[in-house]
Amino acid sequence: MRLGVLDVGSNTVHLLVVDAHPGACPLPAHSHKVELRLAQLLDEDGAIGPEGVDRLIAVVQEALQAAEDKGVEDLLPFATSAVREASNADEVLARVQAETGVELQVLAGAEEARLTFLAARRWFGWSAGKLLVLDIGGGSLEIAFGMDEEPDAAVSLPLGAGRLTAGWLHGDPPDPEDVRALRRHARAQIARTVGEFARFGAADHVVATSKTFKQLARIAGAARSTEGVYVQRELRRESLEAWVPRLAGMTAAQRAELPGVSEGRANQLLAGALVAEGAMDLFGIESVEVCPWALREGVILRKLDHMASA
Repeated sequence: MRLGVLDVGSNTVHLLVVDAHPGACPLPAHSHKVELRLAQLLDEDGAIGPEGVDRLIAVVQEALQAAEDKGVEDLLPFATSAVREASNADEVLARVQAETGVELQVLAGAEEARLTFLAARRWFGWSAGKLLVLDIGGGSLEIAFGMDEEPDAAVSLPLGAGRLTAGWLHGDPPDPEDVRALRRHARAQIARTVGEFARFGAADHVVATSKTFKQLARIAGAARSTEGVYVQRELRRESLEAWVPRLAGMTAAQRAELPGVSEGRANQLLAGALVAEGAMDLFGIESVEVCPWALREGVILRKLDHMASA
């Protein structure tokens, strides 16, 4: 059957259409993506303003039309941290449903981490052993660890690249003191979780998902996306540590000229790099392998599992 996943994230609204059935690998058929940056549209009270809600509704309607055009039989709509943490989340969800007919399922942070972990486990298989999975989104950082398909530990921290850029890095390039303050903040948040994972022992394989990690790996020398999803890509901490001060000294326009960095994401790449560097350092990670699958694929896999057991 043809499934569609509508992901209302902190940076983008992304419709992913796949051909899938239980027991088979989901095959991408179509991708429709619009940058909305909800995490940066919150007002002083933490609410998504009327203009932001209007834009969200218009983008959802556009995605619905694309899903219809591509023959989607079942649509799985969900929202992550930007909507989850908005002070007017209930109002936003009600308006979206009233005006589009789409009932967005708001995923809890830990559930995001679990579904992303499921996607990574299915991609790398059982031979990967104990997995540690890191995912930096626009609004949050997810960390999960385990041996099975359900992680032993899963946490979500408010350390998304978009959120941190809006809240901490205001200059272009940012003030060095602001960069230093954000570095301290991110590391303090991550350090609180290290003990929760340390009791499970060392990971056999460390995996990173998300656009942020893909872009960081690319500027550090990983293969470009056109070489396909099956090419191994890794990001070494040594390389990342060398890039962070360089990124801090660049304007957003200069970052956008780096290989693999899109103009829309260039402004938040530094914040993402600071979080990635902090996580890799505090968890004692020398390198991560970039996984092509992440949250959207995890949602699809969970749906297929439920279908198979019905």
